[in-house]
Parts: sequence; C-alpha cells; structure tokens
Amino acid sequence: MDTKGHSFLDRVFNILKDETADEVPLIQFKHPKELEEILSNDLDISINVDDKELENSVRKILQYSVKTNKVTFRNQLYGPMDPYGLAGTWIAEAFNTSQYTFEVAPVFTLIELKMIEHILKLFGIPGGDGIFSPGGSVSMLYALVAARFKKFPEVKSKGMQKLPEMTIFTSEDSHYSIIKAAHWLGFGTESVISIKTNSSGQMIVNELNKAIERQLGLGKYPVFVNATAGTTVLGAIDDLEAIASVCKKYDIWMHVDACWGGGLMLSATLRNRLQGIQFADSISWNPHKMIGAPLQCSIFLLKEKGLLHEANAAAAQYLFQQDKFYDVRYDTGDKSVQCGRKIDSFKLWMMWKARGDIGLCKLMDHVMRISEFCLRSIAEREGFKLVSDTLQCPNICFWYIPVFMRKREENDEWWALIHKITPKLKELLTLSSRLMIAYTPLRHHKNFFRLAFTFHPVVEENHVLEILKSIEECGEMVNTDMV
Repeated sequence: MDTKGHSFLDRVFNILKDETADEVPLIQFKHPKELEEILSNDLDISINVDDKELENSVRKILQYSVKTNKVTFRNQLYGPMDPYGLAGTWIAEAFNTSQYTFEVAPVFTLIELKMIEHILKLFGIPGGDGIFSPGGSVSMLYALVAARFKKFPEVKSKGMQKLPEMTIFTSEDSHYSIIKAAHWLGFGTESVISIKTNSSGQMIVNELNKAIERQLGLGKYPVFVNATAGTTVLGAIDDLEAIASVCKKYDIWMHVDACWGGGLMLSATLRNRLQGIQFADSISWNPHKMIGAPLQCSIFLLKEKGLLHEANAAAAQYLFQQDKFYDVRYDTGDKSVQCGRKIDSFKLWMMWKARGDIGLCKLMDHVMRISEFCLRSIAEREGFKLVSDTLQCPNICFWYIPVFMRKREENDEWWALIHKITPKLKELLTLSSRLMIAYTPLRHHKNFFRLAFTFHPVVEENHVLEILKSIEECGEMVNTDMV
C-alpha cells in the first residue's frame, strides 16, 4: 500500500466515470436502518484496509448515493455541476489553499477580486465590494451585520443592549435563513415581520409600507428589508423597484436575496426581470444553484466599499500584520466572518473563463425556454393542474390528479386527499428511480410538486416529456388504500 495514498488517486477518475454512467440508476433507495446494515463494514473506520478494499467500499457507497448528474434529479434548486467547475474544484482541493491572505493565495486572491468586480458590474453596482461565502444563509448573516453596523457602528464594541428594538421585513414566501439569522445575531425571531404575498408569490409592497408604519408607531426601528429575486418554491421575483422606493423613503437597508434568481442577470433578454436590483444595498447570489457551480459557491455583494471590512475586521496580529513586505490591502480575509476559507472563486472563474458572458447567457436563455415549454406542456396535459401559470424563474409548480380523482368536486375532502397523494407519488417515483422531484405545501395550497430547471445537464424537450410521462405512469399506480 502506498502510505501517501497517491496511487489511489489514479483510480478515482475511473470510479467516478463508472458510478455516474448513463446506465447507472438515479438512486437505489434504502431506508436508513437498512442502508446502515448494508454498509456496516464499509462505514467502519476502526481498521485500515488496502487500496483494493477501499475502492470496493467507495464503489458501494456511491452505488447507494443519489446521482445528481442525471436529468431526472430535480429534487432541489441545484443539479449537475458544470464540468469546468468540477475541474476547478479538483484543482482547488488539490492545492488546499485558504483564501485569507495574499501571501498564501496570491493568484487566487486576484481571481476572487476580479470575479467580484465583474459580478458587481453585472448587477449594476460597480465600485462596490463583496466576498465569496459558504451559502445564502451565511450571506444573509453578512447582510444583517452590515445593515446593523451601518446604522449603529457602536454595536461592534458594545453589543445590542443599548440599541433600539430593531425590526426586519421579508415576504411570507422568503427563505427561512432570515429567521435563523435574526436568532443568531440577537434580533430575535419575533423581530422578523412577515409581509403577505400576492397569488404569484411576490411581496405586496403596499403591505410592506403599512407594516413599516405600524412598527414606527410602536416605537420600533425598521432596519432591514429583504426582497427576494426567485423564491424557493414559486420562483417569484418581488417588485424590486417599488421596494427600493419604500426603503429610500424610510432610509432602510435593502437586501435582495437573489440566491436562486440571480442567474437571470446573465441573460441580456431576461435581466430586466430583476430591474431595481441595482438600488439594493446588498445582494446574495448562489452560482452553485441554477448555473451549476460546484457546491459550495456563493457570493455576497455590497454597494458600499469598505463597509464589509469595517464591520467584520478583528485585526488579528498573527495573520493580518500591517508591516508585511507587500501591499496588505490585498489581504482580504479580515472582512470575512471565517478564518479558513476555500477558494470558491476559482471554480466560478474556471466556468466563466471557459464559457464567457456569451456562453453563460445562452445557457440561461435555454433554461427559460425549456421551462416555458414545460409550463405549456403541463397546462395542456390532462391530469396536471398548475399552481401558478406565471413563470418568473425556471420553477414550475403543479399537482398531478390521478384519473380516479378527476371530475370530482374539488372540496376540502378532495384537497385533503390530493395532499396525501402527492408525497405518495414522490415515493413511487423515487423507489422506481425514475425521478426525484420536490413537493411542498405553501400558504393555503396543499402539497404540490416543484419542477425546477438548471444549466446542467442541458435539458431538451424530450427529457421534459419523459419526466411528465413518469409522473403520469406512477400517478396512476396510486389508489386510496395507499394513502
């Protein structure tokens, strides 16, 4: 056995090729205890094994893992990764570099700065600042910290105890990360005011205005409005221009959670859907979602340059010495909440360098075209019922109604049964390895499916029709005895 493990690396590429081949099923689902039993010897790390035994264990583990490279993996708001991004990940991991100082990551530091500069221009806030973060939830923390520090810089040294009671506003369909961020940062979850949405899932701006007035009347201090560009379920895009006007009126920080819908900015014809995002004080975008950057690859953008560093810097003398032999302004790590930080920007740089603005634009346009085809197909197909016929991001939400449920009165009892049929249908699709698809209730809506499309692999019309056919065929296996 090679004690350094280098010989095993030669096997890895072949293992991955074999275990993600076209003929390999999407998933071989086993329940937790059953899977634990099957893999009991493989999961045990108390005794070392030789490389052949290790390869067998790895192959067995991958056998029971979800193959996210498949067209039929539609379970989350991410999917197969861009192959150039994968190459960037391998290189980044192999170099094992941390993105905190120029001296340990000289070129990777320049890459991160260049990527942020390019993306700031894309979103209409040139001259701003930014940082790559582990995900949208961490970007939400960054946004709230920046907004609070901007209003009350003394919070950094003195804490929250002498500050006014601050309130935060977000739509009822927004991502749950804002609730967690409010808890973590000491605002308290009750400080988050939920604003009603319309039938398309967009924040009702007049309700936002009234909610701010109510909080002011109670002596509270409105500090932050979270607008969403691509809600998790319906893919709704809030009226960003109108929200910006409200924030300007009351002098409130405007953040745009564009973690999902930010990819629309890549398209010359679609970016107008995010009109008003240029007025935001901060923006979060997750390239690891729609555009297929390898997990994790997220960006937090800020309009005001220098604020991120001022709010977060701790000036550790053992890392960020000011008497170094080079320009220490390139030591970007002190504006991060992390110390060790992966070079996620390199993955995105690799993709962008290979495809360019034009290539990414074409992929974005194709995703929306295929989503529109899917929406039309579902609208015209018997047994399918759309939750919303408005397509803002590549999210299509719908119910499948089995034949035995059609032509019945759609009363409370009918909807209660549909609520149970949807997860049962998902179970049949998963166990047969035909499709992994998300389902959820939302507000007054009973459980429905969400089909979301991403850049990779490139989905064509025949793939969409096969997905719908799988839903139909498994849907007709469902009966009342099952639910």
